[in-house]
Amino acid sequence: MNLITLENISKSYSEKKLLEDISLGINDKEKIGLIGVNGTGKSTLLKIIAGAQIPDDGTITKANKVRIEYLPQNPYYDENATVLEQVFKGTCEEMKIIGDYQDVLDKINKSYDEKLNDRLLKLQEKMDALNLWDLESSAKTVLTKLGIKDFNQKVKELSGGQRKRVSLASALITPCELLILDEPTNHLDNDTIDWLETYLNSFKGSILMITHDRYFLDRVTNRILELDKGILYSYEGNYSVFLEKKMNRLQLAESMEAKRQNLLRKELAWVRRGAKARTTKQKARLQRFDELSNKNDYTPEDKLEISVGSSRLGKKIIEIEHLTKSFDGKTFIDDLDYTLARTDRIGIVGKNGLGKSTLIRLLNGELKPDSGTISIGETVKIGCFNQDTSKMHPEMRAIDYIKEESDYITTADGHKITASQMCEKFLFNGTLQYTHIKNLSGGEKRRLQLLRVLMMAPNVLLLDEPTNDLDIDTLSRLEDYLDDFNGVLICVSHDRYFLDRVCNKIFAYEGRGKINIYTGNYSDYLDYREQENIEFEEFEDKVKEEKPKAPKKEKPKAKNKPKFSYNEQREFDTIDEDIEKLEDKIASLEEDTSKYATDFTKLQEIMDEKTKLENELQVKYERWEYLNNLSRLQKACAIQVVQ
Repeated sequence: MNLITLENISKSYSEKKLLEDISLGINDKEKIGLIGVNGTGKSTLLKIIAGAQIPDDGTITKANKVRIEYLPQNPYYDENATVLEQVFKGTCEEMKIIGDYQDVLDKINKSYDEKLNDRLLKLQEKMDALNLWDLESSAKTVLTKLGIKDFNQKVKELSGGQRKRVSLASALITPCELLILDEPTNHLDNDTIDWLETYLNSFKGSILMITHDRYFLDRVTNRILELDKGILYSYEGNYSVFLEKKMNRLQLAESMEAKRQNLLRKELAWVRRGAKARTTKQKARLQRFDELSNKNDYTPEDKLEISVGSSRLGKKIIEIEHLTKSFDGKTFIDDLDYTLARTDRIGIVGKNGLGKSTLIRLLNGELKPDSGTISIGETVKIGCFNQDTSKMHPEMRAIDYIKEESDYITTADGHKITASQMCEKFLFNGTLQYTHIKNLSGGEKRRLQLLRVLMMAPNVLLLDEPTNDLDIDTLSRLEDYLDDFNGVLICVSHDRYFLDRVCNKIFAYEGRGKINIYTGNYSDYLDYREQENIEFEEFEDKVKEEKPKAPKKEKPKAKNKPKFSYNEQREFDTIDEDIEKLEDKIASLEEDTSKYATDFTKLQEIMDEKTKLENELQVKYERWEYLNNLSRLQKACAIQVVQ
């Protein structure tokens, strides 16, 4: 079932064209991720689909009774509402009824009135008829999962991150056929993101969302939309499938452009020989030359290049001894000892509110410890990339903001380049360089902020939530830069892919100021946590009483040994042969790819078939591993019985 259709949608701001003749259909049960470089108009497209903004041109057709729920980047909040009241401020009928019920109930609790009581009874009847009591209960469950437990707290008392989670809860529980989410994973800790993945995977309607969390995209989506220079590309599959299909598309575009250039050279040589345009054939050839010259659909991708050098780092870096920090009687860091090594790439993880950013601010000198010391080496040059954009003067132009730090920088290979050239490398072209900061998108501001930090040529880099508001393209190139960064990295992040990609140590906040240190990346830490049954604790003033450990269960005896079912045995007998056949088919299709390099339609069919077979092969590999493990267990149990 088609939920909504966009035809020839265009949208411009001043001279900047964001969307150009975009057409899109969203069907039932689709879970779509929208990606693209910051500033290309992703949020604008979501607003247009949600009806919060009107396009300059084009038409939008929505199916009857299709309800759309939209979570913007900056939702509206009623400062004087309670958390629960804010959740039920939606515009659909169900949310209005529950909101009215909460409002009347609150008034009755403050001052009893018979008319209000009659109104409450009528609202209760409506809630009974529509079975809305479960929805109210669901709201409290979702809020709790998102870390909001005081439902009567005023919105004005919440932090920015807590407010965003309240709005997310409202969007998640609102009945709708199409759920639109703009950056839902921002301000969520890793455990909460895991829960959100599960929730969205079980959501019965369609989802359209912007997120830069690549693991999240991989696990939730079944279609990727890429917005690039006003054009929308669609790819069936999750993020991993998208990467492969995009690579194939770019390779095909490059191949077709090379063919066009080769043909153009031949035609140009013919024209230069002085051929006279006397015959119809010659005139047609000249016309063909003009068409080839003017037609150029291929434009290479803008690439963000980061090759900024770093300052020399001496033997002593940063030494932390007995570091303690508390706020309002709550201990956030308790007796931390650590000496940084030159090769450290540290990821700081834990639930929100436990003090992860506090450690960054202490290392950067923004806060003073309650006790203990932080000793910094003489050669250390700290660069801190944080979430605070308030120091970026809105009336300042982008290029002037960079020049405030430095007019030029020495790159890793020893070349000196100007601030303007560095802006170009960071995808700020000539026009964008002279744009006032207030007119930049949130992601563009963050990219500009990152450039300024790197212009310092730091040798100790502190990153506080670097993945918030940065697009995937910028993130991947930042990760490439960090691979070659000749210094120490310390970052707070909830982006699991980023932590896996760049970190070799994990500082885990596990409650009451306790920070445990683990070697390896984030996935290694999760494996250890699962093996040792470690759970993050919520912040509490009092230490929980330790519960007596449950007695260990006896190991199953040999009579309960694992055993193949009849179908599993048949599958085990033929799976090697099945895998070999699939590999042969894929190899044959790879040969056809070269054969039909210039036939786009045929090539697309081949690539789709190849993707389908590769997905089948991946499933076969997983089954092969499972069946072989089961076979080994059977043999091990058989040996125990013999012994």
